[in-house]
Amino acid sequence: MAKVKISVEGFKCERCSHEWVPRNFKEESAVCPKCKSPYWNRPRKKKISKKI
Repeated sequence: MAKVKISVEGFKCERCSHEWVPRNFKEESAVCPKCKSPYWNRPRKKKISKKI
């Protein structure tokens, strides 16, 4: 048998960089399956330091 590379689209968590292929592509995942973050599809905001 010959080996073939198969490319599949999936999702990547912006928080922990976990990548996964969902069972159902029709709806987006509510949380990341690894870190359980509901903000997996939003990048982190940078902290603003206050100078006093």
